[in-house]
Amino acid sequence: MRRCAIAALILAASLPLTACSGSDNKDSSKDAKPKAAGKTSFDCDDPNGDQAAWVEHCADEKPAPAEQSSTGLAFGKTYTWPDGLKVSVVDAREVTKFGEYDSTPDPGETGFRVELKLTNTGKAAAKLDDLSLIVEGATNGGEAATTTYETGSDPLEGRLAPGMTVTKNDDSVLGTKYGKKIVVTVQRSSENFDLEFPEFSGTIQ
Repeated sequence: MRRCAIAALILAASLPLTACSGSDNKDSSKDAKPKAAGKTSFDCDDPNGDQAAWVEHCADEKPAPAEQSSTGLAFGKTYTWPDGLKVSVVDAREVTKFGEYDSTPDPGETGFRVELKLTNTGKAAAKLDDLSLIVEGATNGGEAATTTYETGSDPLEGRLAPGMTVTKNDDSVLGTKYGKKIVVTVQRSSENFDLEFPEFSGTIQ
């Protein structure tokens, strides 16, 4: 009788171990979640990237809204209009080489060229003809007169397709008495009269 009781206790103690070992062998692969397919990366800021790929990957991207100032921008800073056209004044340099038919600056005047960088991050082509510059002296007044110097001229003309970046330039002449510190205002004609005209400050080099 004593031997039967001991055998029963041993049998009872072994049952939970058997149940636990059975649960450990459960196929965990059924609970594994499929991995999400990796998203193809594309550099939306690469000016040399493929245009069709840019439109596919980047045209619908909406940057987080952020306030931006249209005044007090230094040369090299960027302003973005609501349709995605970005503009920055790269620099302003004195012109010393003139073409055969150029009107050279008079004594007491400085001829110079303003270089602009433009990037279209929008969905539609941007008309560069809609852009124009006003250049003013930033020290003691004065406004530059518009001119064109043939050598290296690349004026604001044509259209800029989505995803493309170009560098254009605009020529002016300013009286030397007004110094070399200038403010460049980039105007843009549009049916939207609420567009801001960004102002960039710098020095003629």
